[in-house]
Amino acid sequence: MFKFLLSFALFSQGSAFFGSGYPWHASCKIEWEIAESCTQVKQNLLDQIQAWEGDGNCGSVSDTCPGLPCGQNCLYEVVSTDLDNCNCVVAIHKTPAKRYIDDLTFTFSYMDGKCHVDAFSTSRTWYAVLDMGTNYCNLRNLMDGIGYTSANLVETTSDSVCTQYTSRDCARF
Repeated sequence: MFKFLLSFALFSQGSAFFGSGYPWHASCKIEWEIAESCTQVKQNLLDQIQAWEGDGNCGSVSDTCPGLPCGQNCLYEVVSTDLDNCNCVVAIHKTPAKRYIDDLTFTFSYMDGKCHVDAFSTSRTWYAVLDMGTNYCNLRNLMDGIGYTSANLVETTSDSVCTQYTSRDCARF
Protein backbone atom coordinates (compact mmCIF):
# COMPACT_ATOMS: atom_id res chain seq x y z
CA MET A 1 0.00 0.00 0.00
CA PHE A 2 2.85 2.37 0.88
CA LYS A 3 4.44 1.88 -2.56
CA PHE A 4 1.11 2.60 -4.23
CA LEU A 5 0.61 5.82 -2.26
CA LEU A 6 4.19 6.93 -2.89
CA SER A 7 3.83 6.25 -6.62
CA PHE A 8 0.53 8.12 -6.73
CA ALA A 9 2.01 11.11 -4.85
CA LEU A 10 5.02 11.28 -7.16
CA PHE A 11 2.83 10.95 -10.25
CA SER A 12 0.50 13.67 -9.01
CA GLN A 13 3.38 16.02 -8.28
CA GLY A 14 4.97 15.22 -11.63
CA SER A 15 1.75 15.79 -13.52
CA ALA A 16 1.27 19.17 -11.89
CA PHE A 17 4.89 20.12 -12.51
CA PHE A 18 5.15 18.89 -16.08
CA GLY A 19 1.77 20.39 -16.86
CA SER A 20 3.42 23.78 -16.24
CA GLY A 21 5.13 23.59 -19.63
CA TYR A 22 8.74 22.86 -18.66
CA PRO A 23 10.82 20.23 -20.47
CA TRP A 24 10.91 16.81 -18.77
CA HIS A 25 14.69 17.07 -18.25
CA ALA A 26 16.77 20.12 -17.25
CA SER A 27 17.66 21.67 -20.61
CA CYS A 28 17.28 24.77 -22.75
CA LYS A 29 16.80 25.49 -26.43
CA ILE A 30 17.42 29.03 -27.71
CA GLU A 31 17.30 30.45 -31.22
CA TRP A 32 19.41 33.55 -31.92
CA GLU A 33 19.56 35.80 -34.95
CA ILE A 34 22.71 37.94 -35.24
CA ALA A 35 23.46 40.43 -38.02
CA GLU A 36 26.99 39.08 -38.65
CA SER A 37 28.52 36.29 -40.65
CA CYS A 38 28.36 32.86 -39.06
CA THR A 39 32.11 32.59 -39.45
CA GLN A 40 32.53 35.62 -37.19
CA VAL A 41 29.87 34.54 -34.67
CA LYS A 42 31.38 31.05 -34.46
CA GLN A 43 34.89 32.44 -33.95
CA ASN A 44 33.63 34.83 -31.25
CA LEU A 45 31.96 31.92 -29.49
CA LEU A 46 35.09 29.76 -29.64
CA ASP A 47 37.21 32.66 -28.32
CA GLN A 48 34.78 33.20 -25.43
CA ILE A 49 34.72 29.53 -24.47
CA GLN A 50 38.52 29.51 -24.49
CA ALA A 51 38.63 32.69 -22.35
CA TRP A 52 36.39 30.98 -19.77
CA GLU A 53 38.24 27.64 -19.56
CA GLY A 54 39.40 26.64 -16.09
CA ASP A 55 38.09 27.97 -12.80
CA GLY A 56 39.90 31.33 -12.72
CA ASN A 57 36.73 33.29 -13.54
CA CYS A 58 34.35 31.41 -11.22
CA GLY A 59 32.48 33.64 -8.79
CA SER A 60 33.26 33.80 -5.12
CA VAL A 61 31.21 34.22 -1.96
CA SER A 62 30.50 37.84 -0.96
CA ASP A 63 27.96 39.96 0.92
CA THR A 64 25.72 40.00 -2.16
CA CYS A 65 26.18 36.25 -2.77
CA PRO A 66 26.72 34.48 0.56
CA GLY A 67 26.60 30.94 -0.89
CA LEU A 68 27.84 29.31 -4.06
CA PRO A 69 27.14 29.47 -6.95
CA CYS A 70 28.12 33.11 -7.43
CA GLY A 71 28.70 33.32 -11.17
CA GLN A 72 29.54 30.58 -13.60
CA ASN A 73 31.56 32.32 -16.31
CA CYS A 74 34.12 29.55 -16.07
CA LEU A 75 34.73 25.86 -16.63
CA TYR A 76 33.71 25.85 -20.31
CA GLU A 77 35.48 23.54 -22.73
CA VAL A 78 35.24 22.96 -26.49
CA VAL A 79 34.64 19.31 -27.35
CA SER A 80 34.54 19.61 -31.14
CA THR A 81 33.77 21.88 -34.06
CA ASP A 82 32.11 21.01 -37.37
CA LEU A 83 31.24 17.53 -36.23
CA ASP A 84 30.22 15.60 -39.37
CA ASN A 85 30.05 18.88 -41.36
CA CYS A 86 27.19 20.19 -39.21
CA ASN A 87 28.71 23.71 -38.94
CA CYS A 88 28.43 23.46 -35.19
CA VAL A 89 30.32 23.80 -31.95
CA VAL A 90 29.98 21.17 -29.24
CA ALA A 91 31.14 22.12 -25.77
CA ILE A 92 30.62 21.36 -22.10
CA HIS A 93 30.13 23.51 -19.03
CA LYS A 94 30.83 22.32 -15.49
CA THR A 95 29.04 23.95 -12.59
CA PRO A 96 31.59 25.46 -10.18
CA ALA A 97 30.13 24.21 -6.89
CA LYS A 98 29.37 20.54 -7.70
CA ARG A 99 31.10 20.13 -11.10
CA TYR A 100 27.95 18.79 -12.75
CA ILE A 101 28.42 18.62 -16.53
CA ASP A 102 26.06 20.17 -19.06
CA ASP A 103 26.42 19.44 -22.78
CA LEU A 104 26.18 22.43 -25.15
CA THR A 105 25.58 22.46 -28.91
CA PHE A 106 25.55 25.50 -31.20
CA THR A 107 24.48 25.03 -34.82
CA PHE A 108 25.02 27.87 -37.32
CA SER A 109 23.19 28.69 -40.55
CA TYR A 110 23.40 31.87 -42.62
CA MET A 111 20.13 33.23 -44.06
CA ASP A 112 18.95 36.64 -45.18
CA GLY A 113 22.22 38.34 -44.24
CA LYS A 114 22.08 37.06 -40.67
CA CYS A 115 23.57 34.22 -38.69
CA HIS A 116 20.96 31.95 -37.16
CA VAL A 117 22.20 30.01 -34.15
CA ASP A 118 20.32 27.08 -32.66
CA ALA A 119 21.74 26.65 -29.16
CA PHE A 120 20.99 23.76 -26.82
CA SER A 121 22.17 22.93 -23.30
CA THR A 122 21.21 19.81 -21.36
CA SER A 123 22.24 18.38 -18.03
CA ARG A 124 24.19 15.13 -18.09
CA THR A 125 22.76 14.29 -14.68
CA TRP A 126 19.96 11.85 -15.52
CA TYR A 127 17.72 12.90 -12.65
CA ALA A 128 17.97 16.67 -13.21
CA VAL A 129 14.55 18.24 -13.65
CA LEU A 130 14.71 21.77 -12.24
CA ASP A 131 17.89 23.78 -12.75
CA MET A 132 17.07 27.37 -11.67
CA GLY A 133 17.74 28.45 -15.25
CA THR A 134 21.29 27.07 -15.32
CA ASN A 135 21.00 25.61 -18.83
CA TYR A 136 19.73 28.94 -20.15
CA CYS A 137 22.59 30.77 -18.43
CA ASN A 138 25.15 28.26 -19.81
CA LEU A 139 24.26 29.57 -23.26
CA ARG A 140 23.33 33.21 -22.62
CA ASN A 141 26.39 33.97 -20.46
CA LEU A 142 28.58 33.19 -23.47
CA MET A 143 26.66 35.63 -25.68
CA ASP A 144 26.87 38.30 -22.99
CA GLY A 145 30.62 37.64 -22.63
CA ILE A 146 31.07 38.15 -26.37
CA GLY A 147 29.17 41.42 -26.11
CA TYR A 148 25.98 40.44 -27.90
CA THR A 149 23.05 42.29 -26.35
CA SER A 150 19.43 42.88 -27.29
CA ALA A 151 20.72 45.66 -29.56
CA ASN A 152 22.43 43.18 -31.92
CA LEU A 153 20.86 39.85 -30.99
CA VAL A 154 17.30 38.58 -31.42
CA GLU A 155 16.56 35.75 -28.98
CA THR A 156 13.69 33.26 -29.02
CA THR A 157 13.00 30.84 -26.17
CA SER A 158 10.35 30.10 -23.54
CA ASP A 159 9.63 27.98 -20.47
CA SER A 160 8.23 25.27 -22.72
CA VAL A 161 11.70 24.59 -24.21
CA CYS A 162 13.92 26.07 -21.51
CA THR A 163 13.72 24.89 -17.90
CA GLN A 164 12.87 27.72 -15.51
CA TYR A 165 13.60 30.37 -18.13
CA THR A 166 11.37 33.00 -16.53
CA SER A 167 12.98 32.56 -13.09
CA ARG A 168 16.61 32.52 -14.22
CA ASP A 169 19.39 34.49 -12.48
CA CYS A 170 22.46 34.46 -14.72
CA ALA A 171 24.46 36.55 -12.23
CA ARG A 172 24.50 33.39 -10.10
CA PHE A 173 24.06 30.56 -12.60
